[in-house]
Amino acid sequence: MTTYRQITVGEDGRLLLQRAKWCDNFGSKLRGFTFRRHLAEDDGLVLVEKSDSRIATSIHMLFVAFDLGVIWVNNAGKVVDKVLAKPWRLSYAPQSPARYVIELHPALLDQVEIGDRIQFEESET
Repeated sequence: MTTYRQITVGEDGRLLLQRAKWCDNFGSKLRGFTFRRHLAEDDGLVLVEKSDSRIATSIHMLFVAFDLGVIWVNNAGKVVDKVLAKPWRLSYAPQSPARYVIELHPALLDQVEIGDRIQFEESET
């Protein structure tokens, strides 16, 4: 069953994404945004690992045809890195270990800074 989470930023709970796909199994993480032709501004997904890691939260952009905003968040909910990922690049890894990788439209990347707190709440939609 597909689940979604609302993503908010900071103590004031600014809305970053209303509905991000929660990818916590191998198949959903492997698929990601590969083979899609475009990305809507409200599209996003969260790749979830069991614990903080640099290696497990590394991503590739092979077969991804558009730029992605990528945000790495550790188990404590702190943003540890972010990057504008370009299509067809072999690898991007966070500077510090992370548990969550948020992939979203690049226009949203500037709404988050390293050190911000992120919260994930179950989305009813």
